[in-house]
Amino acid sequence: MRDTKAFKDAVAQTLAELARLGVTVRPGTVADTIERNISAVAARMGIQELSAWRYFDATRLASAIALQRQESMDRSTPQDAGHAPMPPVDNPELALLLAGFPDLLAENGGDLYAALVNVLVNAWLAGHIHGEDGCSGCDGSRGPAGHDWQARMNAITTLAPDITRWFDRDVWTTALQDCGYGVTRR
Repeated sequence: MRDTKAFKDAVAQTLAELARLGVTVRPGTVADTIERNISAVAARMGIQELSAWRYFDATRLASAIALQRQESMDRSTPQDAGHAPMPPVDNPELALLLAGFPDLLAENGGDLYAALVNVLVNAWLAGHIHGEDGCSGCDGSRGPAGHDWQARMNAITTLAPDITRWFDRDVWTTALQDCGYGVTRR
């Protein structure tokens, strides 16, 4: 399906409509969405995918994507930041993850996927540690006193007292460039 002119045109039209609406979405995400939608229409109507194209409307799809994006943004408010299981803003453990990413990227030879997986897993674990006392799924894994999360944060801060500098985008970008890497938009 992806090699057809209709598919490529549909992706281009949808991306153009999204740009008109001021919404930036990765082209691969749009392509995946269109492929799922065409396949779903064909399956539900019992028709071939080729026939399902007559029901495709790039403007309506772009509007639906933009609406979903806006609803998602509306549901996540700044007041939600820092609540379990999310670590608080300026969290020392999160700063360590930020600080280690450029070196991790260099150690992996620029393998962005491997570096991101490592950071995401560690971030998830850090968030879970923060919220673990409230996690019913962890009831059997912690001792009777729970976890002393604040003691853990104090230990990190003692070992690296200027850890909050890693929340400065320019400091992080400089460290990334010092490792020989950078992020540029194509």
